Amino acid sequence: MGDIKILDVKADIINDNDIKANALRDEIRKKNVFFINLMASPGAGKTTTLVRTINALKDEFRIGVMEADVDSDVDAKTIEQTGAKVIQLHTGGSCHMDAAMAKHGLDGLGCEDLDVVFLENIGNLVCPAEFDVGANKRVMILSVPEGDDKALKYPLMFQVSDCLLVNKIDAMSVFDFDFDALRTNVDKLNPDMEIIPISSLTGEGFDKWISWLKAEIRKGTYESN
Repeated sequence: MGDIKILDVKADIINDNDIKANALRDEIRKKNVFFINLMASPGAGKTTTLVRTINALKDEFRIGVMEADVDSDVDAKTIEQTGAKVIQLHTGGSCHMDAAMAKHGLDGLGCEDLDVVFLENIGNLVCPAEFDVGANKRVMILSVPEGDDKALKYPLMFQVSDCLLVNKIDAMSVFDFDFDALRTNVDKLNPDMEIIPISSLTGEGFDKWISWLKAEIRKGTYESN
């Protein structure tokens, strides 16, 4: 009997997605649009953080949001109240967005009148980390109630993200959360990652987050053209 041929299907899928993501990144860069992929577990505070972020940016930038969910439009309705341009994306059961989905969403949203687009990705620390959606920056949120050991359990998410927002620091005293241990574990995986503690409820730490984000937006759009 001959040897059985083995194909690494997942590797082919990832490689194909990376090609599409790079093409999409070039496309939106030419339009002077800055694209942020926001990732976190369910309940970490993505939407609340996004609302406060939009309110801090909207006087300076024209903002669009793609809300990705398996179903429902609850978050899209919340974002709509900020005045941002918003579109709801249903993934049909998929646990992540990929570059083709992101392009479809951006085309549906329309970027002609936008400076900044956020993708609120599916709530998940595993699948979204594997797929480049063509964003300029990947930002993840870890909430204090989730614990300080998540970098050990889900290392890829921490390796691929550019910024870590540690949310719900107003509840730090209630939970056994070791910020120094988190920082040590993250530094081993991604020493270049920006780590910013915030509270999307009280606004604590948002000045630093917004300053970092504004600098990245300017660097990623206007200065690159």
